[in-house]
Amino acid sequence: MTRQTDDVTELLAEAWATWAERGAALDGASWGLATRLPDWTVQDLYAHVAPVPEMFAGLRDAVVDGPAELTTGAGILRFFNRPGGIAHTAAGQVAEMAKEAAAAAGPAELIARFGAEGPAALAGIADLAPATTVAHPLLGTVTVGALGEVALMEATVHLLDLIAAIGGPPPADGALHFTRALLAEVADPVAFIEAAAGRGTAAVLPVIR
Repeated sequence: MTRQTDDVTELLAEAWATWAERGAALDGASWGLATRLPDWTVQDLYAHVAPVPEMFAGLRDAVVDGPAELTTGAGILRFFNRPGGIAHTAAGQVAEMAKEAAAAAGPAELIARFGAEGPAALAGIADLAPATTVAHPLLGTVTVGALGEVALMEATVHLLDLIAAIGGPPPADGALHFTRALLAEVADPVAFIEAAAGRGTAAVLPVIR
């Protein structure tokens, strides 16, 4: 099971830093390069992944008493990716939002969100324990730690998309190992083990859209 500890926060901040560094090294033409996500440019990808400081600040106002309905990143991903789930029904809307965000924010602003604004907002909620329950408009109630796990997974998976488009070194080992464990946790355990061991015939992958 994935662990909701300060390690996730540190790995997330590290992932954002590498997004900022890679963005700062791009020339103007590179921001318009196509990625392996259909119809998404590098700038669209940056806009989709870039942290939104207001969302982090809003977590403090969303704190509620009682246990959360979703307490792990894997639980969130199962919810989103279930048949008929948001990952399927809202995929077009997510893509459109990314393009709108990319049009509204230039490269310099996106780099700043990864390099300065996002990390500052993350530090601003450092006093919220991973087990803190918050209300979420789509998920009901969820822990802060579970949201952090998904944010780290998103930053890592999409960093691989970025690398496929522009090249560069792989993500940090810690982020890769965490993301691998989280995605494996999403799958049915028996089906995943049998598939990984070459014994199962059921379709296990992909576990997220």
